[in-house]
Amino acid sequence: MTGLGGEPTAAHNSFSGEGVGAVVQAGVVHGDVHVHSPRAHPQVPVPRQLLAPSPRFTGRQAEIRALNAARASSARTGSRCTVVLNGPGGIGKTALALHWAHQVREEFPDGQLHVDLAGFGVDRPVLPTQALGMFLRALGVPPGEVPVELPELAALYRSRTADRSLLVLLDNALSAAQVRLLLPSSPTSLALVTSRNRLASMVVDGASLLDLGPLEPTGALRLLTSTIGEQRVTAQPEQAQRLVQLCGGLPIAMCVAAARLAAHPRWSVRRAVEELTDEHSRVSNLSRSAELSVTTTLDLSYRALPARTARLYRQLALHPGRTFGAEVVGALDAEADPVLEELVEGNLIEEIGEDRYRFHDLLQLYARQQAGQDGDEERDGALRAVLEWYLAKAREADLAVTPHRRRLAYAPRAHTAEVSGFADREAALTWLELERVNLVAASRSALVRQWAELAWQLCDVLWPLFLHHKHYSDRAEVDQRGVDAARAWGNAFAEADMLKRLGRVCTVLGRYDEAEDHFRAAAALAGEIGDERGVADAREGMALLYRDRGDLASAIELFRELAARNRELGAQRSLGLVLINLGAALCRTDRTGQALPLLAEAGDLLGALTPPDRYNQARAAIVRGRACLSVGEAELAENTARSALAAMRELDSVHGQAEAHEVLAEVARQRGDHATAAHHLRHALDLLSSIHSPQQDAARARLALLDRAEGQAAT
Repeated sequence: MTGLGGEPTAAHNSFSGEGVGAVVQAGVVHGDVHVHSPRAHPQVPVPRQLLAPSPRFTGRQAEIRALNAARASSARTGSRCTVVLNGPGGIGKTALALHWAHQVREEFPDGQLHVDLAGFGVDRPVLPTQALGMFLRALGVPPGEVPVELPELAALYRSRTADRSLLVLLDNALSAAQVRLLLPSSPTSLALVTSRNRLASMVVDGASLLDLGPLEPTGALRLLTSTIGEQRVTAQPEQAQRLVQLCGGLPIAMCVAAARLAAHPRWSVRRAVEELTDEHSRVSNLSRSAELSVTTTLDLSYRALPARTARLYRQLALHPGRTFGAEVVGALDAEADPVLEELVEGNLIEEIGEDRYRFHDLLQLYARQQAGQDGDEERDGALRAVLEWYLAKAREADLAVTPHRRRLAYAPRAHTAEVSGFADREAALTWLELERVNLVAASRSALVRQWAELAWQLCDVLWPLFLHHKHYSDRAEVDQRGVDAARAWGNAFAEADMLKRLGRVCTVLGRYDEAEDHFRAAAALAGEIGDERGVADAREGMALLYRDRGDLASAIELFRELAARNRELGAQRSLGLVLINLGAALCRTDRTGQALPLLAEAGDLLGALTPPDRYNQARAAIVRGRACLSVGEAELAENTARSALAAMRELDSVHGQAEAHEVLAEVARQRGDHATAAHHLRHALDLLSSIHSPQQDAARARLALLDRAEGQAAT
């Protein structure tokens, strides 16, 4: 047995070094050894996005039989099962969909996807692009690789769902157009759609339509019994039946009425009936429709709330999204926990997770109507408090993730509750991702209210999320809103900064002409106000545009100018980043000797910052490792790449780790150690495949070339 260097070694049962794949141990081997094993790609968790079913679900046996029949029919024909549940608001569509979905979910081993399309809420409906992005990320596509344009999103979603057995719940849909692109392409999948509209045109997509009417009296009575107890119902059976009748068979009205009785255990059912009857007599000139019953029931529950609870209910309805965390409620009420409990107990808001809540769309609409009784100043004050809380919390996250970038100060106008910081950058990014939809909606809401400065700040503070998780569609929308807000605000610095960001996202999206216009405008504005760093940053965006267009000569020339300018300005971090880009571009044009000192300087500059910019320092080391190889410094290249690999592991940068392994593979290849080179390339390929990087094809090709070369050498 020989080691890698060819020296004889004694046979012993141990293994050292960094290995990938199988290890064969044997005393003597005659002939070839072939080991075939699948690569251990990082596993993407199976999506389990369904909300929990209602513990008090009752009735709907006929509808459940119809759903089972539709499923069986699709199974017989080998086609995807698509069912549309339609009916008025509050009729129980979502409750039925969740109840049945949980019953059949084990038939779909590849998981469940669930999105509330917000077709009839207080905010604008979810666009197909947004929903497709959510689904693709849940199916394992890294945020940075989710396409932006709708045709590409839809095509990738079809590919990702083609061979999977998925249950997809599309709740609260506005139209067939909103739904069609979200239907999974696999014939073994199930799509369950709920809507207040009938969506009859979906019949052409193979959908079965199921109309939901009011809950049958026996089911409504069981719902009441499960809430207030059998004893109270059996004590007054006629009054209980009357209460069911007054609620119009609407589960939401039944839940609110039952919650009111549950909150008053000494009340008789008759009392609730008398209240509802009195309310109907006041509006006897109106149709006794189902919607009237809901309004009447909500009026009674609302008026029974203590003043403080009612006020919070009205103000929470102004929140820019339907879901929210308990912490933001502190911006409206410093001691909100017991008040939130009252709203949950009264079925006026729903608890959907630990310290996480949601409005039913009807209840949020009703609460906003009640907020009309407050003056404009009070409503504006409540909304501003919520938006400024989001800004303060997001700024804590921003500081944890990107501490070195320039920011504009903001003086809150509302009394905002204290916000807690984050333990680390991972926790900060997790929170930004959790609240992404609310933060985007918050910036939109602020601009609608013409609070331009606040709107710009809410756009600006999303930068670390977009930097690391991409979300290009959201980023393009937010950056454009940031430009609009800066112009309304009249702040040239803010406008130039956001134009620079908009230019960069346009570059990434391949909209080069737009990007160039934005960069030139940003540089001009920054120059007008004497912001030299702003001018340099905008010109760096232009240099990256040249690079991405393939014009390396122009990119290198501009990077050199920017390096000199940043030296004059004493902008150490900006200089370090420019030197990395310049060094990489020089290496691509065979000017490695010029690149090496620049890359070493970049690493020193970034490491000397307080705190050090460890990610970009590791980036500089990887580029430097490649450059060392080009000039025959294999040992220095190996040491540099290994230190970068350790840093990228600690930072949990998958792409960075892959790039470091590629450098180490090339070091081994140049030394003639094909086995170690293959080990590192397999590491790189596994990492790149796990994030679906477009670079995986190049890594696979290099590995195949290495395997062929090794095979030829063996023969």
